[in-house]
Amino acid sequence: MPIPEDVTGDEIDKDVRQELQSLPKTLAEDVARNLVMVARLLDEDPEGAYGYSRVALRLASRVAAVREAAGFAAYANQKYGEALAEFRAAKRMTGNIDLWPVMADCERGLGRPEKALDMAGAPEVHKLDKAGQVEMRLVAAGARRDMGQLDAAIVTLQSPELAANSVQPWTARLRYAYADALLAAGRQSEAREWFAKAIEADRDGSTDASDRLAELDGVEFVDAMAEDEDEDDKVQAPASSEASEHEAEDQDEDEDEGDDQGDDQGDKD
Repeated sequence: MPIPEDVTGDEIDKDVRQELQSLPKTLAEDVARNLVMVARLLDEDPEGAYGYSRVALRLASRVAAVREAAGFAAYANQKYGEALAEFRAAKRMTGNIDLWPVMADCERGLGRPEKALDMAGAPEVHKLDKAGQVEMRLVAAGARRDMGQLDAAIVTLQSPELAANSVQPWTARLRYAYADALLAAGRQSEAREWFAKAIEADRDGSTDASDRLAELDGVEFVDAMAEDEDEDDKVQAPASSEASEHEAEDQDEDEDEGDDQGDDQGDKD
């Protein structure tokens, strides 16, 4: 797959670059450039990211960073079985448990919420950092909802991190998930409150909490482009009618002239 000339491979993290040092220099550079493309495209073009990840995987399948990147690319394309296999491979290579929450979410994607809940209660969770533990809580709540256990999902999300006033990278998503679970359980007024709190913490627009809150408040969004098109149609419509009227008048005049010529001819006869 083509790679832009401005991508050198030096853009990758130093930890990944260190992993690639086990490869021949030229090969390491090729792998690095493909990994950069995976990172660049993962959000905006998941299919493209997946393509580059497969190239990197063919070149260096024994590098943990490559297996992890391939896992996230597959995950972004909802290829959960493939993603889980790549994450497991990366975990075996490094012994790192940071991927535990996303592995559990893959189990959800494969229709195995019970397995995700088992992973949420495993000893590995206690080895996660705070962000990882919050992510695991989100996955566990999602698994509860998959199983139709709305009240249990709400309880799962109730935590010190949810109640904290300080804003952390996970705060907006945690509050949003809680609001969404409350709404699903029919607790609309509480859901509205937590969607509003999610908006306060959502500094980078990672959720659509503002849209959800507007829906609860009965606010309807109008498509400005559609309005402009309607206005253009309204402006053009009278003009068309006017043109039709002129055409009709011209036709009447032609008919009158025809009648006059017929009368003149009759007089001559």
